[in-house]
Amino acid sequence: MALAIQCFDLDTTDPDRVATFWEAALGWRRTYDTDDEVVLEPPEGSPQDGVAPDLLFLRVPEGKAVKNRWHLDLRPDDQDAEVARLESLGATRVDVGQGDGATWVVMADPDSNEFCVLRAFTAEELAEIAAERAG
Repeated sequence: MALAIQCFDLDTTDPDRVATFWEAALGWRRTYDTDDEVVLEPPEGSPQDGVAPDLLFLRVPEGKAVKNRWHLDLRPDDQDAEVARLESLGATRVDVGQGDGATWVVMADPDSNEFCVLRAFTAEELAEIAAERAG
């Protein structure tokens, strides 16, 4: 059976506002834009183009009420710098019970949708990943 994920959908009362945050955060491009729906895709020609699912922001009448059941985990090269950059774009740090020893930072976008900024891979982990991909 052939099955692929096309979109990761996110309900919001303001698709433009939330898409604007994620567009800046990820450096992705808008490929569809109406008052009720905005689609973001990876940069054209990038390694993620045609591989990563689109992000679809859909207008709904109600605001977010509880913790997300799905969320994004982002892996930066520099966790501290990325957290600071995302805060400058409008993200906030949130506590969802992750505890003081967590190696990730839980944040929320301008619509209160949680996501995590993971620690950077170590040089050893990167070498292991490269070796696995090489065969």
